Amino acid sequence: MNFKIIINEVFERVEALPQKGELATYIPQLAQVNSSKFGVHLSTIHGLNYGIGDYNDRFSIQSISKVLSLSLAYKLVGESIWQRLGVEPSGTAFNSLVQLEADKGIPRNPFINAGAIVVADILLSTLKNPRKDFLEFIHTMSPHSNVNYSKKVAESEKKIGFRNTALCNLIKSFGNIENKPNKVLDFYFDICSLETNCKELSDLFLFFANEGCTNIDQNRILTKSQTKRMNALMQTCGFYDESGEFAFKVGLPGKSGVGGGIVALHPGKYSIAVWSPKLNAKGNSYKGIKFLEEFTSKTEMSIF
Repeated sequence: MNFKIIINEVFERVEALPQKGELATYIPQLAQVNSSKFGVHLSTIHGLNYGIGDYNDRFSIQSISKVLSLSLAYKLVGESIWQRLGVEPSGTAFNSLVQLEADKGIPRNPFINAGAIVVADILLSTLKNPRKDFLEFIHTMSPHSNVNYSKKVAESEKKIGFRNTALCNLIKSFGNIENKPNKVLDFYFDICSLETNCKELSDLFLFFANEGCTNIDQNRILTKSQTKRMNALMQTCGFYDESGEFAFKVGLPGKSGVGGGIVALHPGKYSIAVWSPKLNAKGNSYKGIKFLEEFTSKTEMSIF
């Protein structure tokens, strides 16, 4: 399979598409991003690395970081984590209060905002230095990674984070938050502010394609069983209420963020990251999904 040729062909076609979609302007810092940016990077378990476009430009990964925070929490507390989190697709908006009320404070899955807030609470209760320890955990996946928090993005989110504040307080009222809501929210906003680029992102997620082990030194991040469950969650819940559509069109586990990034993986083969800031009506990168749909069609490689 000549991935380079296929990536180049698909990239050129998708790049030429009209600039449909909108920036995530409700987060002031994200409204300032150059909407014409478009980058792709592929990392395979056999050592191929290939990028095109703006794949070295850094961007806010937003909800993609929820996979990383969940991975650390899952690693630390094991299967007991599912007593506080569901594993079902939400079917409603990622910041829905109605669903959380009906489910008595148990978030439907870890990737909606309520679920990621509970994960932040778990990490606060478990780690001595949560911000530092979480970043160090990420760097064990890819030692040369420069992933870091963005103070500007975190502050920008805090200024407009009223619904997340409501979610956290509602969960607290049901007893599913242990720490003070303001501390949980501060850490949650920091997690969402993580910045990286397509190359680093595809490298970071490669262990999900390699049965839970890093590709270079075979450092085990998660067990095979945990990795299987994480991939299943990405497949069913990774794209807000467009997860079914993504599975239908693309056929890979993955996760998106309102910063315009998408990362997807093919177990046993590769991880691929795409970034294009303009979002469709569901909050997913318009060109990112177009690229991945055509890429898996051209390669004839998906998990189905």
